[in-house]
Amino acid sequence: MFLAPFVGKWARKSVSTAISATSFIVFLIFDFLDIVFCIIYRYLDKLFEGKPSPCYCGDRREIQRSMGDDEDSELSETLYGRTNVFRQIRFLGFGRNSENRKKSFGGGSGIRIWSDCGCESCVSWMKDGGQNLHVVVKEPSTAASENCHGDVTENVIFLHGFISSSSFWTETVFPNLSEPVKRNYRLFAVDLLGFGRSPKPRDCYYTLRDHLEMIEKSVINPFQLKSFHIVAHSMGCNISIALAAKYWHCVKSVTLVAPPYISSSKEEASFTALHKLAGKRLWPPLLFCSSFMSWYEHLGRCVCLFVCRNHRIWERILKLLTWGRDLHFMIMDMTKHTHHSAWHSMHNVLCGGAKFQEKMLENLMKDGVKICVIQGDNDKVIPLECGKNIKSKVPNVEISIISNAGHLNVIMGREKDFTRDLELIWASFADTE
Repeated sequence: MFLAPFVGKWARKSVSTAISATSFIVFLIFDFLDIVFCIIYRYLDKLFEGKPSPCYCGDRREIQRSMGDDEDSELSETLYGRTNVFRQIRFLGFGRNSENRKKSFGGGSGIRIWSDCGCESCVSWMKDGGQNLHVVVKEPSTAASENCHGDVTENVIFLHGFISSSSFWTETVFPNLSEPVKRNYRLFAVDLLGFGRSPKPRDCYYTLRDHLEMIEKSVINPFQLKSFHIVAHSMGCNISIALAAKYWHCVKSVTLVAPPYISSSKEEASFTALHKLAGKRLWPPLLFCSSFMSWYEHLGRCVCLFVCRNHRIWERILKLLTWGRDLHFMIMDMTKHTHHSAWHSMHNVLCGGAKFQEKMLENLMKDGVKICVIQGDNDKVIPLECGKNIKSKVPNVEISIISNAGHLNVIMGREKDFTRDLELIWASFADTE
């Protein structure tokens, strides 16, 4: 009995040591394999494309020199600062020259790389030149009352999270709206740049600026929005904060669902976000997948080559296994991106965007923008502390913690309750206004 606490402590320490050792070995193997596939893809790209595609395995200073000052400042340090014990072994000769990619949404930007899917649904954005995002617009069901500018009474922009699309909102919130909202609200569900049916150009870095410019070009400017609410989930929260900071005079409210806000100094914010949101861990599975796809550029490309490029085959197999039933929209959304778009959005929005968030939130607080945070207390992807971090920067933020809810089922599985909460947020602003 006297030795029991010591035995228990020793056992826990032994298990923890075993897990740490296993994790170290597994990720060391991944480090090596990523370098091997860097070499493999260099030759495959040259074979199929005529020249190797640029990557971030080379020298950091060389990569920075190949970009303009503006482009470099927009890139996350995590792209070329990820540690890999084999990267310093020069005799392997894996480092490749980084080529300067001119940023334009035309001409060469429409060319697909050999490892991307070229089916009709994946390249449909190229038919109209790929100039605008795909946006699902739900107009008011009847003639809505108009304000002095002639605008619909209320507008709402919905931004989805990582590896998702506008379906995340059209399949959950849109079917559960109340009749008053259907009559008086105009809703915009956006496929973010690089996802869903939106453009996925190769010559784009998918920075916050790129995402904002496309939202402006595809939603705010063509529909002449003078005021709007914003609702965002996960990665979309970073974009929504930047959008609200730029259009603070137009934004009525911002609802952040599972926001990945990591409090840190600007100099360390990107790497802090990478370690917090995608640290090298074997468990739980979601975090392992996040770390694998965030740390290993070329292994991640292998996954996209195997899954995304062959998504039609996997969809047919799943339909056979489910007796011809329609596949869940989340399964369909998982393949609606390229490795290039997902890789850069992960680093430049989730990690690189972290260094701008603190200043943006401070500005939103000064401008009096209403911010609401909704998060599940069982979220294994976004730490619960993220909502509290926002509260420390914006004291008047409203936080709702949903019991027994995770990263996705904070919405899915409780669609009616979530939609009702959104409507209350919109209505509370109208009351105070």
